[in-house]
Amino acid sequence: MVRIVTDSLADIPSNVAKELGITIIPITVIFGAESFSDGVDLTTDGFYKKLLSVKTFPTTLVPPPTLFVNTLDNLAKETDSIVFITFSRKLGAGYNTALEAKGMMQQKCQVEVIDSGWVAMAQGLIVMAAAKAAQAGANIGEVVALTRRNIQRADLRMVFDTLEYLKRGGRIGKAQAFLSAILRVNPVLGIRDGEVYPFAREHSRPRAVDYLYNFATGFSRIEGMAVEDATTPDEADELAKRLGARFPGVIIYRTKVSPVVGAHVGPHVLAVSVLGDRG
Repeated sequence: MVRIVTDSLADIPSNVAKELGITIIPITVIFGAESFSDGVDLTTDGFYKKLLSVKTFPTTLVPPPTLFVNTLDNLAKETDSIVFITFSRKLGAGYNTALEAKGMMQQKCQVEVIDSGWVAMAQGLIVMAAAKAAQAGANIGEVVALTRRNIQRADLRMVFDTLEYLKRGGRIGKAQAFLSAILRVNPVLGIRDGEVYPFAREHSRPRAVDYLYNFATGFSRIEGMAVEDATTPDEADELAKRLGARFPGVIIYRTKVSPVVGAHVGPHVLAVSVLGDRG
């Protein structure tokens, strides 16, 4: 069976990853002199408590290729086909590190490395679809083809209360134009062509949440949807409830924005990801 690998920026819940046989490589979160592996020795809740209580601004780091190599070599003992789906190459070194690791493998195995062009559960939904196809018996070519199609069918929007974290972390991208107005608006950002991109400015948090709802309801033939928060679970639960009423047959995953993503977006992010067709 084709094995699926991704990184922790995909925000896939651990129970879902286990059920679908997805291997997740943790990205490193750094607070001053302390470093943690995302989801391994730093929980999501623990990260956000630390983020709110310390003055040190966190940074993130893709682990060295050796960790990727060890993961791939171990999986290659169980399969002859691996698909490694990474977060957007324009937001970090994960894709290039995965390619480097592929070339350093000791075990013989066909490995396809794919840049999802996304982060968070937009990436996660793509990975989960690939894993479901693999479990259903798809070969590596079929999994790769499905993944490349789904990259075009995924989308993501995030509501923030400040862009300061993105600015400090150097991931501001085309959202730079929002900086002059961040004190008076709730920016709605997403990803376009693999980069952070501004989509809207809303003058209140409720209106920003409504934007997320309207964004999600613009899809049809939805295969997956996720609502993510960092420290506002009640707000996210309410949005998920509204979307569930609108799409009663769709599974809506309620997840947390991972520490690696959280280091760049801050503690009050709310996000919706969809895998489906427009209109």
